[in-house]
Amino acid sequence: MPTFVQILDFIGTFAFAISGIRLASAKRFDWFGAYVVGFVTAIGGGTIRDLLLDVTPGWMTDPIYLICTGVALLWVILFGKYLIHLHNTFFIFDSIGLALFTVVGVGKSLSLGYPFWVAIIMGSITGAAGGVFRDVFINEIPLIFRKEIYAMACVVGGAAYWLCHISGMEPYGCQVIGGLTVFLTRILAVKYRICLPILSGQHDE
Repeated sequence: MPTFVQILDFIGTFAFAISGIRLASAKRFDWFGAYVVGFVTAIGGGTIRDLLLDVTPGWMTDPIYLICTGVALLWVILFGKYLIHLHNTFFIFDSIGLALFTVVGVGKSLSLGYPFWVAIIMGSITGAAGGVFRDVFINEIPLIFRKEIYAMACVVGGAAYWLCHISGMEPYGCQVIGGLTVFLTRILAVKYRICLPILSGQHDE
């Protein structure tokens, strides 16, 4: 039976793959191109995290990530005409993937004995880096560099996970609270148009 963390990882993979494939379909990519965008979106952040932590990336030892992306592609093919017209669909799937991957990254780093600041950074990379690859592949300015709260939601959720962890809470509780914090931070920031201050330059005078 898969562990709870593995289930989170698989659901996050599916959610991120959906977000990537949906945007690729809006750009009129072919099936193979859309699959590549979805796969890179799903495994990009986790791959960077594992390489930095000196761990073999999960997709190199388990084909489930390839299979999840294939199922996501099939899902978009079957229901794509409904998804294309629903902007909120991309937002919800992207936010779910962001939340789940962040807690997976934080938990994996802490389990390997790394300090909390490394765990929060690894969680943020796991959550946000795949979206950067996705946006570059479809020729968009990466969401992480726009005004929206994106990677900062990962930082806030990672900090919530760590606070639960040092308070002695069970890993399951840490994952739930950390993930909900990421998700709600992202949702509320967009709903109420909360963003970080813009760094002013000389051209703004």
